[in-house]
Amino acid sequence: MVTRQDCEVFVISISAEGIKPFLDSPDIAENIKVYPIIGSTNREAREQAVRNPVHGTVIIADCQTQGKGRFDRVFFSPPGSGLYMSFVLFSDIMGFANPTAITAYAAVRVCEAIDSVCDINMSIKWVNDIYLNRKKIGGILAEAITDSNSHGAVKIILGIGINVSTKTNDFPEEIRRGVSSLYPEGNPSISRNLLAAAIINRIILTDAPDEREVLSRYKERLFILGSDITVVQGNKAYEAKALDINEYGHLIVKMKDGQLRALLSGDVRLEL
Repeated sequence: MVTRQDCEVFVISISAEGIKPFLDSPDIAENIKVYPIIGSTNREAREQAVRNPVHGTVIIADCQTQGKGRFDRVFFSPPGSGLYMSFVLFSDIMGFANPTAITAYAAVRVCEAIDSVCDINMSIKWVNDIYLNRKKIGGILAEAITDSNSHGAVKIILGIGINVSTKTNDFPEEIRRGVSSLYPEGNPSISRNLLAAAIINRIILTDAPDEREVLSRYKERLFILGSDITVVQGNKAYEAKALDINEYGHLIVKMKDGQLRALLSGDVRLEL
C-alpha cells in the first residue's frame, strides 16, 4: 500500500499543461484534471460523473493511495513512476452494446498507444491485463454507473493503470515475480505526459470501431491462446487450455475432460 507520506516526497512531473501539446485536439485539455495525490482515480471519476457529467472527463494522478484493480485487489501506485488515469465515458456515445467490448477496446487502444510512443509490441492477457514479455505492465478496470430510469449503463468509468518506470525491486515482494514496468531500470525514454496524451487521443478522439473489429484486434494481442492455464472462479480453481474468444469476448477453454466452456469472468493464471 502506498501512503500519503510516500507520495509527498516526489516532485510531480505530470500535468494537464504538460499533456496538452501532445493532444490531437488541445481543447479537450480543459476536461483533464491532474492530482498529485488521490485515493483512487476511478472513485474521483465516479464522483465527477455524478456531480458534473461530461463525456471525456479524464482524471489523472501522480500517486494513488487506494488504487484498485479487479476483485478489489490493490493496484500498486507509487509516485513519479506510473500512469494512473480514469475516463468518464457515455455509453451511447461509445456505441458498444456488449459491455465486454469497452474493456477490449480500452486494452487494444492502450497497447496501440504504448506501441506508438515506446516502439515496442504490447500484448493482452484475458480479460484486462496489459503485458510485456509475459510480465504484467498494467490493467484496465471498467465500472458502470446505471440509470434506474433507462435500465442500462449510461456512464462508464474506465480506469487505466500502467507501470511506466517503477523499478523491479520497488514492487511489493508478493507481486514482484509477475509484474514489471515499461522501463524496469527506472530510466524512461518518454514522458508520462506523452504517454497519457497518446492514450487520451486513442480513447476519446478516435472513432470507436464496430465490436467485431474491436474483438478481432483484441484477439490478435491475446498471448494466452493455445496455452495451458489455471482458471480461478471464486474459491474454485481448475486447469484448462485457452483456445479462443467468442463474439462476446468470452474466453473459450478446453477442460481436462475435453469439454469446452465459455468464461464470462474469472481470473486466468499462467506459469511464469
